[in-house]
Amino acid sequence: MTWLALRLVMTSWLAACGSSVTDVTPITNNPPPADTTPLRTYAARRNMYIGAAIDRGFRYTGSDGTNFRNTFTRQFNMLVAENDMKHDHIHPAQTTYRFAPADSLVAFAEQNSMKVRGHTLVFHNQNASWLTSGTWTKDQAKQLLVDHITNVVGHYKGKVMEWDVVNEVLGDNGALRPGFYLNTIGPEYIELAFRTARAADPDVGLFYNDYNIEGIGAKSDSAYKLVADLVARGVPITGVGFESHFIVGQLPPNVDANIQRFAALGLKVHITELDIRVPLSSAAASLQTQAQNYRDYVASCMRFPACDVVVLWGFTDKESWIPSTFSGFGDALIFDAFFQPKPAFAALQAQLK
Repeated sequence: MTWLALRLVMTSWLAACGSSVTDVTPITNNPPPADTTPLRTYAARRNMYIGAAIDRGFRYTGSDGTNFRNTFTRQFNMLVAENDMKHDHIHPAQTTYRFAPADSLVAFAEQNSMKVRGHTLVFHNQNASWLTSGTWTKDQAKQLLVDHITNVVGHYKGKVMEWDVVNEVLGDNGALRPGFYLNTIGPEYIELAFRTARAADPDVGLFYNDYNIEGIGAKSDSAYKLVADLVARGVPITGVGFESHFIVGQLPPNVDANIQRFAALGLKVHITELDIRVPLSSAAASLQTQAQNYRDYVASCMRFPACDVVVLWGFTDKESWIPSTFSGFGDALIFDAFFQPKPAFAALQAQLK
């Protein structure tokens, strides 16, 4: 029966009942169920990796631990150790390496078909006190750097897809950041770190990682000059990591143009530490903007073949570093503190799809 014939029959029947066809509540489809496809499935279809940094939550016991690990393994195909591979964690004494905590993360990643990003080999922060409080000559400091990188990269050879070799080497003004390595060795420590990492693992990706270099500006101009010089001199660098710690509604300008210029050097450009913090006083009202920010930023990455990795700095607000570092801000990630997906999760999922 056609719709017109059905309507005539209904009209006749309703008239007999004292009603009209306009009194009938329209039949509408129920809203489609939420997409339950994991992020990692959509990412894999695009030959991308979607990851998150973890360590403390990974070791939760009870239901929190189960929820944490199950959510992580379902959604992500890349793992980063938030702290367990940093100098003070993995190298607590000059002749002592503590690999076990990071080893457990690497084994977990292997068991769940995930890749691993190594973070980080050289950093001005979170160095063991035996290193920073010692009195070293330039040659001694260079040897300590070589020994550390050789041992750590060698230990994970074949198990780590890419390393953040040098991390946050530029200050906010774009100049090289003072710290143990710059102060003791000089600017050459950067090249030494890359060449040492390449000698320890000929196949692993080697990255320079920093914040506030995601859009075009003074600091990203300095970063561009730094890596362009490394490339020109044949230093083994694979790519640049954009940390991407943002405030809601304040994505940096000209992200696409910035990715493009780094990629034109023949480098990968990976999003390595993404979170978007919101003011806690208006968190609920900010979540839709946050969601759109996640989608827009990842869309910029996906427009370039060079950008095939997106890593969040955590995935649940329960474990985010933001509230303890930025007073009055939080709720920066895509799952809430109870491991429930937020609007940002759906937005990221839709973009990867």
